[in-house]
Amino acid sequence: MGSKTNPPGSRTRRPLSILIVIGLCGFFYLLGAWQRSGFGKGDSIAMQVTKETDCVPSTVTAASNVDIPDVDLNFEPLHNDVALLDSTEPTAKVFEPCDVKYTDYTPCQEQDRAMKFPRENMIYRERHCPPQDEKLHCLIPAPEGYTTPFQWPKSRDYVYYANVPHKSLTVEKAVQNWVEYKGNVFKFPGGGTMFPQGADAYIDELASIIPIADGSVRTALDTGCGVASWGAYMLKRNVLAMSFAPRDNHEAQVQFALERGVPAVIGVLGSINLPYPSRAFDMAQCSRCLIPWTANDGMYLMEVDRVLRPGGYWVLSGPPINWKTYYRTWKRTKEDVKAEQLKIEELAKNLCWEKKYEKGDIAIWRKKDDPESCQRKSVKMCEPKKTENVWYKKMEACVTPFPETAGGELEKFPARLFATPPRIANGLVPGVTVKSYQDDIKLWKKRLTTYKRHVSLLGTARYRNIMDMNAGLGGFAAAVDSPKSWVMNVVPTIAKDTLDVVYERGLIGIYHDWCEGFSTYPRTYDFIHGSSVFSLYQNKCELEDILLEMDRILRPEGAVILRDEVNVLNKVRKIAGGMRWHIKLMDHEDGPLVPEKIFVAVKSYWVGSKGNSTSDE
Repeated sequence: MGSKTNPPGSRTRRPLSILIVIGLCGFFYLLGAWQRSGFGKGDSIAMQVTKETDCVPSTVTAASNVDIPDVDLNFEPLHNDVALLDSTEPTAKVFEPCDVKYTDYTPCQEQDRAMKFPRENMIYRERHCPPQDEKLHCLIPAPEGYTTPFQWPKSRDYVYYANVPHKSLTVEKAVQNWVEYKGNVFKFPGGGTMFPQGADAYIDELASIIPIADGSVRTALDTGCGVASWGAYMLKRNVLAMSFAPRDNHEAQVQFALERGVPAVIGVLGSINLPYPSRAFDMAQCSRCLIPWTANDGMYLMEVDRVLRPGGYWVLSGPPINWKTYYRTWKRTKEDVKAEQLKIEELAKNLCWEKKYEKGDIAIWRKKDDPESCQRKSVKMCEPKKTENVWYKKMEACVTPFPETAGGELEKFPARLFATPPRIANGLVPGVTVKSYQDDIKLWKKRLTTYKRHVSLLGTARYRNIMDMNAGLGGFAAAVDSPKSWVMNVVPTIAKDTLDVVYERGLIGIYHDWCEGFSTYPRTYDFIHGSSVFSLYQNKCELEDILLEMDRILRPEGAVILRDEVNVLNKVRKIAGGMRWHIKLMDHEDGPLVPEKIFVAVKSYWVGSKGNSTSDE
């Protein structure tokens, strides 16, 4: 008979409970063994979780009067650090510093290599990258005294001399208000060759004709940008300008632009297409850029037309506009400059552009929306292409036809950022639907929340210049969008071409092949993001070369976040372990069973010094 302390059914339930516990233990043992065998959820190598350790590098102050912000990597315990298990492999290769003569090294625009190429059509100023056996396999040093740049918006007006120690522009452009040298800083008054009284007044005049204020104009192209003061002042009008200029005798002009926190790349209108999709920009401008617009049957103006959206604007200030006033200053004859302007007018008509304004030094044209309204003479039309495919493609003197399906009108910014891009809405992007686009927006908002737990300063002015190495639909850039930062959206030339969608969202970007050096100076980006970049390139070129290029363009104490398959990121971590980066490999935000992992790193502060030695103080 049972009692209160020993009920009748207890004897039968106890063995049953024991059997259940034993069964569960066995199940989880087998599950764990299966996962570690490399067959769970696609994981190709065994993993283990190690004890959480801090990865915050000690902050080094580059100058006694400057505080460099702490680099805050907040690794939450829920996202465990994933360790390598194969201890039989050799330790990571340690990369030595390059000689200090490479402080401003730009691998594909180096002067010595450039001078071996023809000067015709500016070919020698185009990209000419070193062959594999001539690539540097060392770390580009920062100059002595390098200091974390001023934060935006102060950076628009001030740059530390130690960071870009080149004074030539302060002499060459002294009367044009480009840049002044004062104490230990450069000051940028906001002037330019065609707006010595400041960019604001110049932009105000443009805005009297072009609808800059209402969000209709969001993306702009500045050809021959100088130190990008026009782009810098367009930012406060909520316009993102892609500025470019060659690396030439105007020393470090693009480097100054990026140091100021303004989007810019090294580039030139030469013999190959610009690395942007057709119909990308809402406006373009040439402010005394000295590009020979009438040369080669108007080929350069036709290339601007290719990248200009129907309804977009082109601004020309400088020669030959207002030639009656300046022809003697330009040391040209009346007949010569008059003929040049008439030729530009004729080319503009053939491009279906309508002149809207000419007063003083400024002329403005608008590209028509409807090709049926054009009054063209006989012009050579370019062959329609299924894809952009402009990377290293020879530029032709032909007019890009209007698309048969234009896609539709764009929303005004900022609504444009998350509205469905017309190309997607009309089914013109293979494999992308309206639903998948909306899902992509949600996905990147979720991922950005995770990123901010790892790098809490993301989204602040500390990380002003941001690069996305594999931008896709621009989801990361849209999620991080803020006046405090901008994103260079890179679409790899071997990935699906989505750069046109990026521009339709009111973002900017560029085509690039990561097997080569990027068209920028060293230390020009605060934060680099890459999703599946190394999976994309692991059989195309050396991962080491891509990582060294990332290190070249990343500022000291800049941050990196990569996401990729765990086996790929373990290779990346092993290489990056020899690059003076502080690294963590974290679980996916959805848990450890997801084979994709998150790589988080911060570049150490160190500078070069004479004798090929380095200093971290």
